[in-house]
Amino acid sequence: MGQMVLVVDDNALNRELLRLVLEQQGHVVKEAASAEEALTMARDTCPVLILMDCHLPGMDGLTATRQLKSLEATCGIPVVAVTAHAMPGDRERALEAGCNEYISKPVDFSRLIDIVDRLLPARI
Repeated sequence: MGQMVLVVDDNALNRELLRLVLEQQGHVVKEAASAEEALTMARDTCPVLILMDCHLPGMDGLTATRQLKSLEATCGIPVVAVTAHAMPGDRERALEAGCNEYISKPVDFSRLIDIVDRLLPARI
């Protein structure tokens, strides 16, 4: 069984596309539609990686990332910021919030796979 990745995006189609790509790579994927749901799922399921949409309704993805990084149970989980609204300074803000990597939409799936492979712990 593959390693579990949490995909966080308020857009169901975006979640579905990311899920399909990750499942093709052998990963198990859980989905969250909000930052609040993601925080709960991350604590409860301990994913090995989180793909976090930056622009979520309510709490945004960077605020959620800061919270994840402040909790002992989730601070070690790598987070990849994913955004459709790439603006100058966004990458830096994402990294300052605790994200390990940043990718813009539309997602370049080969780049995403490279990022995921680099950030995931080696399979045993």
